[in-house]
Amino acid sequence: QVQLVESGGGLVEAGGSLRLSCVASGPTFSTYSMGWFRQAPGKEREFVASISWYSITRTYADSVKGRFSISRDNQKSTVYLQMDMLKPEDTAVYYCVLDSNARGVRSNPDYWGQGTQVTVSS
Repeated sequence: QVQLVESGGGLVEAGGSLRLSCVASGPTFSTYSMGWFRQAPGKEREFVASISWYSITRTYADSVKGRFSISRDNQKSTVYLQMDMLKPEDTAVYYCVLDSNARGVRSNPDYWGQGTQVTVSS
């Protein structure tokens, strides 16, 4: 069973930065994409960012473009999300995902992490 373990969440003031990490373990696919979703209180889960196996294709939600950056290290089976210029509306539980589609995560990825809380104070 594939396991995804997120870390790096926490409390930060508006304008600050956080870096999320997610390590994949278990019998993953030979190639796969990884990404992040988030869910704010009272709202539906939404896509945040995606990165392809070779890191060629990186996709972002419009709400985070120019502020968030996704990267990965295949040797470490790890994906990162650098979040800068954070806003209170970025407050949410952030979920790491892994998808068998190597070009990018789909709307319903194959595997999900447990989530890490990010809280941005105003």
